[in-house]
Amino acid sequence: MPGTVEDVDAPSASDVLRRCRELVRPALVDAVGRLHPWTGEMAAYALGWSDTAGTPEPGGSEGKGVRQALALLGAEAVGADAACAVPGAVAVELVHTFSLLHDDVMDADALRRRRPAVWKAYGTGPAVLAGDALLARAVTGLAGTPGDHAAAAVRRLCDALNDLVAGQAEDLRFEHRPWDGPGAVGPEEYRSMAEGKTGALLGCALALGAVLGGAPEPTVAALDRAGRHLGLAFQAVDDILGIWGDPATTGKPVHADLRRGKKTHPVLAALAGGSRAARELGTLLASSRPTDGAAERVASLVEEAGGRAATRGEARRHLDAARDALRATPLTRTAARELDVLFAGLADRVM
Repeated sequence: MPGTVEDVDAPSASDVLRRCRELVRPALVDAVGRLHPWTGEMAAYALGWSDTAGTPEPGGSEGKGVRQALALLGAEAVGADAACAVPGAVAVELVHTFSLLHDDVMDADALRRRRPAVWKAYGTGPAVLAGDALLARAVTGLAGTPGDHAAAAVRRLCDALNDLVAGQAEDLRFEHRPWDGPGAVGPEEYRSMAEGKTGALLGCALALGAVLGGAPEPTVAALDRAGRHLGLAFQAVDDILGIWGDPATTGKPVHADLRRGKKTHPVLAALAGGSRAARELGTLLASSRPTDGAAERVASLVEEAGGRAATRGEARRHLDAARDALRATPLTRTAARELDVLFAGLADRVM
């Protein structure tokens, strides 16, 4: 792929994300402004723009804006102007925010980006409603895209939404399955869940940019595939941060996934190892969901049994697969280089 992270003049991942956020922000503000005032207020809070009183909060965390950046870079990678992909960037950012609002309700996560989640700040019903409003606005806005590609873009987004919902459904069901035996979650099942839950929207973001840029279907499919592999790498990194991440950085409580009994890659990989630590881990997990104190021991056993190292390896493999998909596709040099930088920057959070 032309241009790599070793290029002297290559921008940093944060530079790429900042440039894309600045291009998308006016349209994103306009989209939120079209919501009902109450759901719009909750959306603005979720996006880090304001507090619960609707007062602008300049220091609020807006998130990295990865999906919107991928949409713009997808258009630039096929030789189109980034402006044509702004409706797609807005749509995937709204869908991502919708999914976070609903995920926090389903997982009972009280914190998001170091402050109360929307359901804690406004109530469960209002948070669900705000998520619904964001989803409706995402589809409506994308359907109104000027030009000849709106219908194909909406189909692409809806396909990704179906995959996202299926992945989330499996993630929830996994919590009620045993850690070992015939009903245990296997590695391929886990990857399929993670591709739907995380990879589908990242693949959609890249593909939407290409669709709106008028690219042929083989190029669109290759970018979707690259984004899905990036999503699997991203989920592996998130699984590591969910156990060993610093709450001051992640904005979420430490060991929350362990206490809920979530089937994440580090734990599943550790259990598959067959070591003494893996056997002790299996016994501890089978007895009950870990309390705060037991979660520390579980985290230690997962690392001792090789779960953390195996998940790093999983992230690297999928990052390499994502890059290979890009290298095999004719893309513009500058956008290809920025995608490479962005992909590496996302994985480097724990590598």
